[in-house]
Amino acid sequence: MGILEQKLADFVVDLTLGDIPPDAQRIVRLMVMAVIGTGFAGAAEDGVLPLQELLCDAGGAPQATTLVYGRKLPASAAAQFNGTMCRALDFCDAMAPGPHIGAALFPAALAAAELAGGCSGAEFMTALVAGAELSSRFNLSEAQYNGFDPTGIAVVFSATAAASRILKLTSTQTLHALALAFNRCGGSFQSHVDGSLGVRILQGWVAQAGVQCAQMAKSGITGPENFLTGHYGYAHLYGRDTLDPEQVVQRLGQIWKLHNVVFKKYPSCGVTQGVTELALSLVSDLCLRASDVRSAEVRLPPYAHRLVGHPFRIGANPRVDAQFSAAYCVANALVRQSSRLQHFAPTQVHDPVLHEMIERITVIADPALDPRGHTAVDLLVTTTDGREIRRSLDIAPGFPGADLDEAQHLARFKDCLAYAPRPPSDTQVDVLLSSLNNLSRLDDVRELLPLLTIA
Repeated sequence: MGILEQKLADFVVDLTLGDIPPDAQRIVRLMVMAVIGTGFAGAAEDGVLPLQELLCDAGGAPQATTLVYGRKLPASAAAQFNGTMCRALDFCDAMAPGPHIGAALFPAALAAAELAGGCSGAEFMTALVAGAELSSRFNLSEAQYNGFDPTGIAVVFSATAAASRILKLTSTQTLHALALAFNRCGGSFQSHVDGSLGVRILQGWVAQAGVQCAQMAKSGITGPENFLTGHYGYAHLYGRDTLDPEQVVQRLGQIWKLHNVVFKKYPSCGVTQGVTELALSLVSDLCLRASDVRSAEVRLPPYAHRLVGHPFRIGANPRVDAQFSAAYCVANALVRQSSRLQHFAPTQVHDPVLHEMIERITVIADPALDPRGHTAVDLLVTTTDGREIRRSLDIAPGFPGADLDEAQHLARFKDCLAYAPRPPSDTQVDVLLSSLNNLSRLDDVRELLPLLTIA
């Protein structure tokens, strides 16, 4: 049995609420709030309702609840649906260089809580923290991922860890659940580049896998025990033999890597946050308007450029095309002087005024930006009267070092509810926010369910 792998399983099983620093609990609480908000907002996005119908048609035991709609599905299917819906707007939490943890972690944990017949808030918070920390430690560098979708690679461990904890697996069973999860790693950033719904579907698969791997391990099904350190383990296959497995478990429970979680200020890809901020700073500081701009040049690190630097085009899924386009995000900021969820709706993506602005924007891959960080960006705007305005940024808003404050988190949440096709009532929102602020004190997290569905 792998020693390091067993340490990971023991951490999931043995962690107590008292072991978790308040800052780590706060991050997870904000993660849950962000996921719930984006779930409400994304409830009618492309692919969401068709997926629910497919899962309902497949049938099975009515074990867990779909958010917003309140339908009952097998636990893994409910987790799949909820994970897909919570990622549909790409406005949930994230982490450089790309994993989205909460939109799989929370749905898997909530489905497991229903499957288990209940779960205290303290146990639920502990499971969420354990899961978030494991994904944070399995998170890799840009070079190691090299096109793999980080959510599909690293986040399956968080969903599995949380479900395993809530379903009360033993340490040995938890090890095998994580080992089975290793075999579910996968996904490609090509889904993002091509503007496909595969981005959100993968999130749901990760949540589904978390519940299923925990269920299988509890039933005695085993996985490869040396999933981290083995000859064909995680460090070799995904770490590309440059990941030291010892670092994954080093000071586990003492140093909390979940502090690297990102909460986006704007509803688009993480590597568009910086350039959106710069464009809006020009609007705010200089009263710059789109009509004042002759041309704009955006410089991004090569990794970011591969994700959002391609020429903008509208395919089958306009929202995804826009979210993953630096040119669109700059044009949107200049033309509409803000960046809101509604600006990425298909009707607004097709706006010809925006397309005329996009034609004046060039996006360049610049390796010189790599040392400055994942979200580094340079923006050069040439105005119609011949001025050249340069702005640079290294840490985008919402990333560690440029954290959003509590008021910004609440505004983000309320923006999502304002966009939601089926919003909760004001009373529901008040009780929900109070419950989230006291998440670890709830007698049973199933108390949240009436607040997360619309009658």
